[in-house]
Amino acid sequence: MNEVEFILQPMPQCTASPSPSGPPAGPTQPALDLQAELGLTRAQLPRHVAIIMDGNGRWAKARGLPRIRGHEQGAKTVRRLVTHWARLGLDALTLYSFSTENWKRPREEVEFLMGLYAEYLVAERPTILDNNVRFIHLGRREGLPASVLEEMDRTVRLSEGNTGLKLCLALNYGSREEILDAVRAISRDAAEGKLNPSQIEERTIRERLYTANLPDPDLLIRTAWQWRLSNFLLWQLSYAEIYVCDTYWPDFSEADFNTALHSYAQRERRFGDIGSASDGTG
Repeated sequence: MNEVEFILQPMPQCTASPSPSGPPAGPTQPALDLQAELGLTRAQLPRHVAIIMDGNGRWAKARGLPRIRGHEQGAKTVRRLVTHWARLGLDALTLYSFSTENWKRPREEVEFLMGLYAEYLVAERPTILDNNVRFIHLGRREGLPASVLEEMDRTVRLSEGNTGLKLCLALNYGSREEILDAVRAISRDAAEGKLNPSQIEERTIRERLYTANLPDPDLLIRTAWQWRLSNFLLWQLSYAEIYVCDTYWPDFSEADFNTALHSYAQRERRFGDIGSASDGTG
């Protein structure tokens, strides 16, 4: 039984596009006409898309620039795409931004990234609010600078009543740490008599993950032609479709995202079943 279905693509030449700083925030953009724009119905779209935004450093190196310039361009890509994501009508979109392992990077790079996150949270706040997006943090708060926590908490608070796309930033996130935190919470409840160990089931764990109120991702996108999960949503991605593109994240465009959606729509999701009798697989 395959627990993860892979979408194997030949080396796709994804559309590269300039990475402007993004349009200024304005009134909420109307929802896309999916049939007219994409040739898809809402039922063919994933509810939750997770993205590993890879290739910032290699994008910069290829241009003879320091790595931090790649991170700057990567942040601009996010800003450019948020409105598009909101207009698609997705339930949730999770961005793998900074892992618990990324603290091992050079101190100067980490400090730059933390400053970039604080700046992004301020700059993108109007777009988030104007497009009915709810901002959610996934990860541990411990270790994050006060400036990042302050701006993150403000964006979470201001957008908590929004009913559109849930935009989740996995910041200081590690899936093994997430599962460990869930196990510790279950252990505390059991020790305090709030939970009978014999009644622990899959739902018991799921409800204590950072993503407790989100559907599991249906589609994982990873840029820069890397084929690994990198300690990202290991529990939640059990049945996700995986789409890998060779484009570096700073060049990733709306067209690239739409291509991933079309690839997803062509899949038959079986969840361990044998599928339709006509497809000859099983």
